[in-house]
Amino acid sequence: MSGRARRTLLMPTVALVVDDSMLIRYTVCRFLEARGFVVESASNGADAMQVLARVRPGLIVTDLHMPKMSGGELITAVRGNPETETIPIIVVASRGSGQTVLDDRADFEIYKDIDIEEQLQKALQSVLGGRTRKGQTAAK
Repeated sequence: MSGRARRTLLMPTVALVVDDSMLIRYTVCRFLEARGFVVESASNGADAMQVLARVRPGLIVTDLHMPKMSGGELITAVRGNPETETIPIIVVASRGSGQTVLDDRADFEIYKDIDIEEQLQKALQSVLGGRTRKGQTAAK
């Protein structure tokens, strides 16, 4: 294996975290970084689209209700683009708000008002098969 191919295999997976709540963004970003992800973040779907123009993440974690462009609109854009349609998407919803995964387009749903880190752990195991990067398992 060439040095370049070896470097490619060892590069951490990029995760895109999209939420208008700074606290949720921070919590999710720190959780993913601790598991070997390089994290990009955005506070709404429009900003997330700008990130997607320059970075191809291996995972998207998004809220549904956000200003400028909602998570539902972001999911529509991601699923409608052949270059991004297979990126796993985890939706972060507020249980009391009645938010639900739209048309089963997301791969997993977690709730903000329940132990978010425990749910993220389960979500990673589900959508990534328990694999993160650098040989780590999601059950860290």
